[in-house]
Amino acid sequence: MDVNKIVRAIEADAGEPLPDLRQALDEAKARVGRVTTAEQILVRKAREASGLTQAAFAERISTPVATLRDWEQGRFAPPGGVLCLLRLIARHPDLTQELAV
Repeated sequence: MDVNKIVRAIEADAGEPLPDLRQALDEAKARVGRVTTAEQILVRKAREASGLTQAAFAERISTPVATLRDWEQGRFAPPGGVLCLLRLIARHPDLTQELAV
């Protein structure tokens, strides 16, 4: 990957210099820096679709809020059953109402 060539192309499209872009691409090339997983995106999408805070959402799915934060920040991936529940909630956010105790 020619980082300089990519930077020039992106900056030309943006019409302005992007000073942090070169560093970000170098980190991506070296596989350093923040990586967002599909699981993280799903957890966040399901929670945001429900309109609940982390604390409220964690309570609805009977999970400690610290665990939910770990999932959203990519420290751990949710187990398979939870991923299935999150997919359902992401598509049908009103389901969280039925989970309320």
